[in-house]
Amino acid sequence: MLHRNEPLKSRQKAPVLLVLHQERSSPGRVGQMLLEKGYPLDIRRPPLGDALPETLAGHSGAVIFGGPMSANDPDQFIHDEIEWISIPLKEKKPFLGICLGAQMMVRNLGGKVSSDRNSLVEIGWYPIRPTEHGRLLMRWPQMVYHFHREGFDLPHGCELLAEGDIYRNQAIRYGENAWGLQFHAELTRAMMQRWVVHGAHRFIMPNAQPGRDHLEGRMIFDAPLRAWLSEFLDLVFEPKAHCVS
Repeated sequence: MLHRNEPLKSRQKAPVLLVLHQERSSPGRVGQMLLEKGYPLDIRRPPLGDALPETLAGHSGAVIFGGPMSANDPDQFIHDEIEWISIPLKEKKPFLGICLGAQMMVRNLGGKVSSDRNSLVEIGWYPIRPTEHGRLLMRWPQMVYHFHREGFDLPHGCELLAEGDIYRNQAIRYGENAWGLQFHAELTRAMMQRWVVHGAHRFIMPNAQPGRDHLEGRMIFDAPLRAWLSEFLDLVFEPKAHCVS
C-alpha cells in the first residue's frame, strides 16, 4: 500500500503515445479513459510535423487513430507511420490501431488494404459478431460505429476476433500485444456530431446511412459500446490485471 507521503512519481504510469492525423482530431473517449486509468497522454500529429519516438521504452504503449486519408496513400508520413509500427511490435509494447491505424498495422505486417469489390462502405452503425477467439477474451457489443470506405485482410499470424457483413475483418490481434479495430468506439457525442456535419457528403455512398441514423443509433447502441471500450483498453494495456479479474 502506498503511503500518503510517498512521491507521486513512484505511482505514475508511463504515458501512452497517441497518434492523431488532423489538427482538430481528438483521442475522444480513448484519451479520457486512459487518463481515468492513470496514464498520462503523449499526443503527436505526424502530418503536422511531430516526430514519433525511436523507442517506446518510456511509454506504456501506443494508439494510432483514424483519419480521412488511406493507408495506401503515397504521403511520406503514411509510409513512416507504417514503418514505425515495427517498434511496438518488436518491443512487445501494447499497440492499438483504430480504423486507419489498424490498416497501417496490417500494411506493416504485409497485408492489403482495399475497398469492397462493389464499392460498399460502412458509415453508420453496423453489427459485428465475435469469433471463438474473441468470445474467449471478452463480451462484445452487437452494434458498432463505422466511418470507412476501405477494409483490411488478415495477415499471416493474426487472429480474427470479430467479423462483420460487408468488411469481414473488424477486430484482430497480432501476438500478445498488438490489436486492430476497424470500427470507432472512441467517439464522444460532440465528435460524432462533428463527423456527421463534416462527413455529410459521404452519406450518398453505397451502403452509407443518413446522418440522422448516426445520432439516433447512438442513443440505442452507445452505452454498451462505451462499456466495452473501457474493458477492452484494460485488455490492451493491463492484460495481467484483466486476466486476474
